[in-house]
Amino acid sequence: MSVPITPSGDFHRRRFLASASAVAGAAALSQLPVGPAAAAPRPGGGEYPFKLGVASGEPAPTGAVLWTRLVPEPFTPGGGMPPKAAPVDWEVAADERFTRVAARGSTWALPQLAHSVHVEARGLAPDREYFYRFRYRHDISPVGRTRTTPAPGSPGGTLGFAFASCQSWDSGYYPSYRHMAQEDLDLVLHLGDYVYEGGIPADGGYRKVTTPDVLRTVPQDLERWRMQYALYKSDPDLQLAHARFPWLVVWDDHEVKNDYASTRQEHAGDIAALRAAAYQAWYEHQPVRPPANPASAGGPRIYRRLHWGGLAQIDMLDGRQYRDVPPCGWGEADACPAAYDPSVTMLGATQERWLYEGFAASRARWNILGNNVMLARLDHDGPGGSRLWHDAWDGFPAARKRLTDAWQQHDVRNPVVVTGDWHSTFVNDIHADFDRPGSPVIGTEIVGTSISSNGDGAVYGPYYGPMIQYNPHIKFFDGDRRGYVRCRVGKKEFRSDLRMVSTVSRADAPESTVASFVVEDGRPGAVRV
Repeated sequence: MSVPITPSGDFHRRRFLASASAVAGAAALSQLPVGPAAAAPRPGGGEYPFKLGVASGEPAPTGAVLWTRLVPEPFTPGGGMPPKAAPVDWEVAADERFTRVAARGSTWALPQLAHSVHVEARGLAPDREYFYRFRYRHDISPVGRTRTTPAPGSPGGTLGFAFASCQSWDSGYYPSYRHMAQEDLDLVLHLGDYVYEGGIPADGGYRKVTTPDVLRTVPQDLERWRMQYALYKSDPDLQLAHARFPWLVVWDDHEVKNDYASTRQEHAGDIAALRAAAYQAWYEHQPVRPPANPASAGGPRIYRRLHWGGLAQIDMLDGRQYRDVPPCGWGEADACPAAYDPSVTMLGATQERWLYEGFAASRARWNILGNNVMLARLDHDGPGGSRLWHDAWDGFPAARKRLTDAWQQHDVRNPVVVTGDWHSTFVNDIHADFDRPGSPVIGTEIVGTSISSNGDGAVYGPYYGPMIQYNPHIKFFDGDRRGYVRCRVGKKEFRSDLRMVSTVSRADAPESTVASFVVEDGRPGAVRV
């Protein structure tokens, strides 16, 4: 299904590589300046090349990453571009009409990277709003809006952000992104499951559109993964939210294979080759910096840290690439002693060290953890049993205890965890030790529901609902509505509004705030307001 996306006034308002060295060379070439006489190959059929829109991410005090991809024919091999490097111009301005240009340049869109563009715009002023656009030949992209973070050492003012996850394309439309784009936000955190690994049903699932044969197959190689991202990013409401705000993005499991751990999956075994192709396509389609490139030294590294002046420190985690196979079994299983072996890890030794060193150095008022699976315990069967879900932190209790110990050891101020994955909403107290229910509450976790995954069906309410009685640290649960969480962070409080839509069977579904919670400065635990 070719979905034509043309420039809209709305935006003004708001073959796998042969070797890693080849990818690295391509990435380096893309950063070289483009000469004025560079030839621009004509896209296939003369089609508009910016069909996937624009995006920005990784904001810093003096810049941000700007992204687009030249793809005139999203569901054909090569995306409809000739197999040649293509010069792309970019521009950043302080106003939507581009009368006050702050930075501009040219870069290469390379076939080895699916003609994607990752521009690191620099030299911008801290804590400012900017607008950006791209040009290829005679075509101009939609205009995106981004912003820089407050300067280091500044108070940081306030921070408004939303977080989201789990957006299965065929499970429904994205009305939540339509509403999110109208919010007054500084930032969006996406916590994983940006795409799903399955083939698309012939009838488009909830969307009831005819799916071309090529998208009905399961992604196995890089070219097919690229088409999967192109399908998802063709959604106009997702494009609108990307164009409106800078994003921080991490992956979870469905960007590769359900419930995988490192390069293993319960049924598929070794998935290293599949993961390599999937990670490459993820990088090509996200507004991320060079360390996320699979060809980078030690890469792909997607865990990173953002400072919002002195107000907030945001640590985004990679909970998939480095984790051990869960010692007690995949999925739902009984707890066992093996999970308490101190060598068992969720994040890997290097990421753990980076995280805890960041805790030790933090002087932020609020310390926010961007996390892919639930940190709090979820006891399935009460005092008489020990059933847990081992794809979450419950499968790695020793690793979880190291994290909560680090919060206490380094006297981390106001830790708040924002989590995706569950297609349900939870508000949880985080105890110092979940094996001692009476241990102090030292942090708060907000688990957001899905954007579309599970559609409108009542699945997780009936499944998880009976378990809540066994988990008194869970202060709120909703299992069956779709949406996102809007957060307002100030000096005195961290407020979370649970924003949910009535249905995902319509792109224009209405939205409401189902509940709101506040964490007060210096008082761990969320209170409903």
